[in-house]
Amino acid sequence: MTKKLNIQKINQLKTDAYENIDSYNDPDTPKALEQFCGKIKAILQADPEMLESVPEYLPVALYGRVKFSKEAKLKWAKWIQTATLPAWDEFKVTVAFNNADLPLVKTVRDYSETLLIESCAVLYLLEQQGKAPARSRSASSEDHDDEPSYDEDDDEMRDEAEDDYNGRDDDDEDEEGYDDAFDDIRFKGEGR
Repeated sequence: MTKKLNIQKINQLKTDAYENIDSYNDPDTPKALEQFCGKIKAILQADPEMLESVPEYLPVALYGRVKFSKEAKLKWAKWIQTATLPAWDEFKVTVAFNNADLPLVKTVRDYSETLLIESCAVLYLLEQQGKAPARSRSASSEDHDDEPSYDEDDDEMRDEAEDDYNGRDDDDEDEEGYDDAFDDIRFKGEGR
């Protein structure tokens, strides 16, 4: 039986994560967002149960540090369009985590695999829909009027995901420090 993605929860996580990211994205203090994300990462790695009260901190901690290939973007668009929660083996080959983030990823997976997948869905949506603020963009050029609120219908998000699935994705260059070879990664309790 196929498990479902909770699209309403993902929309809420996206809104909350965006607000946190945007509040630290200040051109006057260009390192503030990076420092905040680093602190959140360290806190969550030490105490993943904190995600019970602030689940939006996981996409914040991983913001700008997860890559999606062209093929992965097509899969994510379809999963979101159909509200399908991917199985772990499908999921792990669609995201490229920064090597330095793997300890956090493993810790969070042990705490809640579903929350890890939902957080990556949020990161995918922020990237694809252009809702994540660019780190170098000035505050005056940001447009918050088109930011969807968590009260909007899930249909709008599915329509946008369908547009992405129908070929509206951009090319990504492979970056140093990202590991696409997830087949070699073994997590606690996972067989060979």
